[in-house]
Amino acid sequence: MDLFETDTTLRLRREEAAARLHAFADALGRNNAVEFEHKGRRITMHVPEEVDLKVEVEISDDEHEVEIELSW
Repeated sequence: MDLFETDTTLRLRREEAAARLHAFADALGRNNAVEFEHKGRRITMHVPEEVDLKVEVEISDDEHEVEIELSW
């Protein structure tokens, strides 16, 4: 299978970012799969019952970053 990789950065209002995270979390909790689309190509990732969750927080004087990573 070909590698599917996407890395997109968008400037969103806080509420819209939260809505997108909620939609992803709802899909993850409701189904055993999540879908992603990039440049007209759609991929479905099947998610097992258990996943590894990594949360990374970086705070500096001029930027704050939170990374949330799921792997299995």
